[in-house]
Amino acid sequence: MRVQVLGNDDVAEMRAMLAVFGEAFGDQATYTQAQPDDAYLGELLSSAAFIAVAALSKGKVVGGLAAYTLPKFEQARTEVYIYDLAVDAAHRRQRVATALIEELKKCARAHGAYVIYVQADRGDDAAIALYTKLGAREDVLHFDISPVEGGE
Repeated sequence: MRVQVLGNDDVAEMRAMLAVFGEAFGDQATYTQAQPDDAYLGELLSSAAFIAVAALSKGKVVGGLAAYTLPKFEQARTEVYIYDLAVDAAHRRQRVATALIEELKKCARAHGAYVIYVQADRGDDAAIALYTKLGAREDVLHFDISPVEGGE
């Protein structure tokens, strides 16, 4: 297995990673039916605000991690937020997720980040076990606020 940070020339790998997310999360529609065009994905992959890390086995994407860098305002420092992380079912329990996070740590250091954080949903025992092994747990509440007037 090889782990690599995706760049603007890796649009095909990003699309394959989106397919892995859709399958792993049981939400193919969100991840595959309305994907942005190649120019958008290439620009996103070259942005300092976004990090995509893919795990490949025999040239096929078998896992992926999507993260965002967040420059802070209270101090000159950056946080990195893991937005999505998934591994193909046939490749789970083989340290793929850990390898993805280890590669993200290198990127985070290069961005001057002082912390990487991630959200795990109650009941997602595998994710909770992984993140507990790698970091300190905080129990927080998460709220989605609609930007649309009258939205929920």
